[in-house]
Amino acid sequence: MRYISFSEENSMAPDEFFMNEALKEAKLALSNDEVPIGAVIVCNGRIIGRGHNLTERLNDVTAHAEMQAFTAATNHLGGKYLQGCTLYVTMEPCIMCAGASFWCQISRIVFGAHDPQRGFMRINQKITHPKTEIVGGIKENECSIIVKEFFKRKRT
Repeated sequence: MRYISFSEENSMAPDEFFMNEALKEAKLALSNDEVPIGAVIVCNGRIIGRGHNLTERLNDVTAHAEMQAFTAATNHLGGKYLQGCTLYVTMEPCIMCAGASFWCQISRIVFGAHDPQRGFMRINQKITHPKTEIVGGIKENECSIIVKEFFKRKRT
């Protein structure tokens, strides 16, 4: 895995910087005809886990970007908890991924586009860890467009 760290000299805000990295993962998914959602996990200003949707390639409905990133990050840290880490994901996590974030005790979830149909926030119940901070709408337009264009192409 290549490690990318946020530099204080960077003119971009950290959330935008790391969301751009998640968008790179979404583009990898797109290039493999997967739903273009990407995720990165950051600890101490450094990416320790990356993932993009692999549901088609692996024939596994649980192979979401977030799940791939959780596995990579916990393997990197050598433990199952991600306290002090931030998940950056291009789309609001589904209920399954939000539940997984609860179990790994991630400290922050930062997502791009809202998902009113399948996102975890639609159920109006707290399913993430009580101490998890949630921030939505970072680079929302870019994150939304890539998914909309993917499905538009699929329908034509």
